[in-house]
Amino acid sequence: MNCHSHFMSIRPFIKTAVISKHFIKDLKDEKEVESIVNDVLDCSKTDFYELHKFEESINGNLIFRAKKEGVHIVYCVDKQMRLVFLRAFRNYNEYGKFLEKVITP
Repeated sequence: MNCHSHFMSIRPFIKTAVISKHFIKDLKDEKEVESIVNDVLDCSKTDFYELHKFEESINGNLIFRAKKEGVHIVYCVDKQMRLVFLRAFRNYNEYGKFLEKVITP
């Protein structure tokens, strides 16, 4: 199953979206936050280099990422079937460190 279809198989069950304070702080632009959230919810590939790339399952939470205009967007679908926007990184090294910290217990 490819990454996009993995997300699409659970998309109908997503009940709500939650945006973390870190995510808003990372982007610093409400319109950009809203645009990204809407694009991910709509499952749109517009302007995304990668969308719904499955990274890892951690304690039943499915971690995904997307990449748009050099910004790495990390989000998950939690056990309550909420789409949770966790972080946005403009620097790939910071994104890598974050993923290591999240994935490595």
